[in-house]
Amino acid sequence: MSVFLNKNTKVLVQGITGTQASFHTQKMVAYGTKIVAGVSPNRGGTKHLGVDVYNSTIEAVKATKATASVMFVPARFVKDAIKEAVEAELETVVVIASGVPIKDMMEIKAMLKGSKTLLIGPNTPGIITPDEACLGIFPENIHKKGNIGVVSRSSTLTYEAVIETTRAGMGQSTVIGLGDDMIVGTDFVEIIKKFHEDNNTKAILMIGRQGGMYEETGAEYYAGLKYKKPIIGYIAGSTISTQDKMGYAGDIITRGKITTESKKETLQKAGIMVADSINRIHQLLENLK
Repeated sequence: MSVFLNKNTKVLVQGITGTQASFHTQKMVAYGTKIVAGVSPNRGGTKHLGVDVYNSTIEAVKATKATASVMFVPARFVKDAIKEAVEAELETVVVIASGVPIKDMMEIKAMLKGSKTLLIGPNTPGIITPDEACLGIFPENIHKKGNIGVVSRSSTLTYEAVIETTRAGMGQSTVIGLGDDMIVGTDFVEIIKKFHEDNNTKAILMIGRQGGMYEETGAEYYAGLKYKKPIIGYIAGSTISTQDKMGYAGDIITRGKITTESKKETLQKAGIMVADSINRIHQLLENLK
């Protein structure tokens, strides 16, 4: 099993004819991802990289029965592209663009509520199920099939976390980057839930960071579970003084009361093992053996 994505998932690329989309689409196809169509306004009826291109997501889904998409569109167009994805009832959408306007994200969150669509991102490397399929911009060669589910709020540290599982002699079931922007489509709660439902995931690696309360809500959900898979957590920013003003909206709202140390304490109280540094994660993983 896997979470959200496997070798049989039919995938659209929204904005497929762009330079970056073209480059990464070729890499995704080479990795084994089942790209069945692309979407690009005014390009409908043509082919690009060997796949049919449609004018709208709804047309593409109707023709191909796709259930997921990866979106390579500029930040200012993301809201409209997600509206199409929601109306087409896609199950999973990955948004690569960074800096989607806050107002747009608030409207997007309202669109997603009650819909069939789960949004990963924006500003994310995406999702990868090793040796099966990839939606996004991962360096595929560092991944290895295994039983550790990885979820991260830091794109760069997502790759570091993957490397740590390899150092421990383990691999990954699915790797998910939640996104680096202030407001993202989904959270740790949803991903922890999905990893607990996945028989192939035996333990979870959760990478958080300063700012916001995503980690706290994830820890609260985990603490309330009757059956728990082991979770190893790491909070980025440990070396930064809690007196430094980071400028995160979450810290402004909470008047600086939420710090790296308080996040670590919250995770520990919930029963999550916390690594003091990123390069100690593999030791905690080895202990799980």
